[in-house]
Amino acid sequence: MKVVLQAIIGSISIHIIYVVVMMLVGYIKTKNYKPGIENAWGKVENLQNQVECVSVTPPHFYVLSFLGVSVICGIVILSYEKLMS
Repeated sequence: MKVVLQAIIGSISIHIIYVVVMMLVGYIKTKNYKPGIENAWGKVENLQNQVECVSVTPPHFYVLSFLGVSVICGIVILSYEKLMS
């Protein structure tokens, strides 16, 4: 049970780190974005006049990701314990 709890905590930690890093990257890109307004007037024909629909990641993907990372963390923890003993 101890290994399962450690694997779940490891998976939660990895997912939190991933989300925080993605937010920081988005924040840094947003702060450093400088639009070229002067050059945009020459490319008016490139503007889109249609709406583009994109797909969204389904919620069950995150559950599977969490379970997969938990299994990987559990394997790593068990391997580490066997190597050290």
